[in-house]
Amino acid sequence: MRMQSLLKMFIALLVLLSTQVFAAQEFLSPEKAFRVEATWLDKSNQIEIEFIPAKGYYLYQESLQFEAGSEAGKLYKIRPTLPLGVEKFDETFQKKLQVYKQAFMVLLDVNPTPGKPIHIDVNLQGCAEAGICYPPMTLKFLLAGPGVKAAPIPEALEGSQALSTTQTELSLSDLWRERDDVNAIGRFLQNTSTAYLFLAFFVLGLALAFTPCVLPMLPILSSVIFGTQGGKAISKGRASILALAYILGMALIYALAGVLMAALGGSVQRALQSPLALSAFALLLLLLSGSLFGLYDLRLPQSWHQHVDRLAGRQEGGSVFGAFALGGISTLVASPCITAPLAGVLAFIAQTGSMSLGAGLLFVMALGMGLPLLFIAIEARILIPSTGIWMVWLQRTLGVLLVATAAWIASPLIQKNDPSGSVNTINGQKIHQVGDLSFLVIHSPAELDAQLMKAKQEQKIVMLDFYADWCISCKEMEVNTFTNPEVSKVLKQFVLLQADVTANSLDNQALLKRFGLYGPPGILIFNQQSEEQKEQRVIGYMPPQRFAERLKKATSK
Repeated sequence: MRMQSLLKMFIALLVLLSTQVFAAQEFLSPEKAFRVEATWLDKSNQIEIEFIPAKGYYLYQESLQFEAGSEAGKLYKIRPTLPLGVEKFDETFQKKLQVYKQAFMVLLDVNPTPGKPIHIDVNLQGCAEAGICYPPMTLKFLLAGPGVKAAPIPEALEGSQALSTTQTELSLSDLWRERDDVNAIGRFLQNTSTAYLFLAFFVLGLALAFTPCVLPMLPILSSVIFGTQGGKAISKGRASILALAYILGMALIYALAGVLMAALGGSVQRALQSPLALSAFALLLLLLSGSLFGLYDLRLPQSWHQHVDRLAGRQEGGSVFGAFALGGISTLVASPCITAPLAGVLAFIAQTGSMSLGAGLLFVMALGMGLPLLFIAIEARILIPSTGIWMVWLQRTLGVLLVATAAWIASPLIQKNDPSGSVNTINGQKIHQVGDLSFLVIHSPAELDAQLMKAKQEQKIVMLDFYADWCISCKEMEVNTFTNPEVSKVLKQFVLLQADVTANSLDNQALLKRFGLYGPPGILIFNQQSEEQKEQRVIGYMPPQRFAERLKKATSK
């Protein structure tokens, strides 16, 4: 009897475990179950589409449809030769069908417009062997040029792409006027020839030259060209070469950092604003200021000095290599701002997979950002005498500016509390007070969904502000824009939410990924049905007047 009882218990336990195993079975998301990649074959008018079903999943041959074209709204159908599949009697359709259980490729013959990207739409449907079928889906690809390989455009980015089909292309003057509109920049990127893109992004760089992200570089660059070597002022010609090296270093690192941010997301931005990075750069600026105050001369060891001289081809004056390195370092820490042009390029990189084109655009944009700084610094170097008491006082002034810049860089470490407002807890919810505006602080998609549901029931419009303690532009938006009387008056019609992504937790990352954002600042508007108005999205700092116009457009709908 005892053995029978044990046997019954064992069988019952086995049944229970089996039930739990089958009940716990999870199916892959569509993008993981059916991976698809598109490649524009080099020096060819063919697009290679690679389908990779996961193990235990299959695709229907008859569901595959393809469209292509140089404009997203004007695609033409393509009927390629499909490889043979495996014949399977499908219970869902009650007939024999050709299916693909293994990876396969399809070649599309396209007619590209010279200098323009190719848009590809792929329709497909598949099932899991375990018994569920996925609804038909359409995957969209954007290929910038031959040699580019891309994954499908994320759903969060498709809205901005759709805007390009309903609005006219931008001229260069329009782009200048709309330089803080990420949607306008996205349209421009997708509908402009490659050669014209580089000219346009150089112009955008000029527009960004005097933003809060770039201005801190001016005293750093000035400290390079107004420095001394061996107690003598650097010659004016040498100063021009050093300034150019600084700008090239800034442009190169800006391009590399932008591509890295596209690959890794906001974690890069947070790393550049970490206490270690901020402390290191603030200390570097203080060391530079000490040399301008005449406390010491900064120089490499003699053995290094001679080697660097030979590498740089330098006969006298400051170090070209040092100026280049300082330009790169200052870019990494002094300007990690997410601006509309940067966000547009990062989204473009994510859509097209063209890291080289994205890096090239960022490099050219950074050159545009550095050109006014270069002219200001060189012009000042030409006008101001190289000797006499003027040079001494100028260097002391630059030293003070560097100390002030170091303090500005280190301010997030010094200020534990948010200088632009206060955070209080009311009924268990955090409220961030900015002037006379109250933002409900959220940290996760679940918290956002709960607030959007509530706003939908109350038929209210919502503004969601992505914020982080280490985001300088976020605080500038609060101090300069949100507290503006006209802006504040309009914002009182909104439900105000603030997504605090300071910690960069998994929930924070999920929030950013949900909306295709690479980091703060970012401002999203939702209508009374809690649908995001993508055309009203704001990335980066926006001055009060333009932001008020954006809000009025949102409230007038």
